[in-house]
Amino acid sequence: MADGRHYWLMKSEPEVFSIDDLARSPKGTTSWDGVRNYQARNFMRAMKVGDQVLFYHSNANPPAVAGVAEVVKTAYPDATQFDKRDTHYDPASNPDEPRWDMVDIRFIRKFVAPLSLDLLRAQAGLKGMELLRKGSRLSVQPVRAAEWNEVIRLAEVQADS
Repeated sequence: MADGRHYWLMKSEPEVFSIDDLARSPKGTTSWDGVRNYQARNFMRAMKVGDQVLFYHSNANPPAVAGVAEVVKTAYPDATQFDKRDTHYDPASNPDEPRWDMVDIRFIRKFVAPLSLDLLRAQAGLKGMELLRKGSRLSVQPVRAAEWNEVIRLAEVQADS
């Protein structure tokens, strides 16, 4: 990461918001709201414009990395925490000191073939990846540069098959 760029993985259920939904969003951009886990929130607070994101479809058959996005706006208060009608409303959050943040991401590309969780688990170079750790459930998580490179390599191999 000599260029200062960091890599992340963000999970979304495809029935709620998929990589195709991101691609169809105005300017291919959306805010990543509704995160209600402190560690995941802190990871979003560490994101910088230009950081790359693996877009992961969770609760899918099969769960898989579906493509790539990019951070285009750093962390700012998530307005859904204050909206009583929103499923992500948090009555304990104070507008003067917001508890929850979101970032904006932009669609970069969809993989020709999604990279299934089983395929990722079979790669020796991904053995330490947070996504593959037993009990790892974070919706936002860091990805090491070597892991990022391996996932991108796999996507290219799949595209050439």
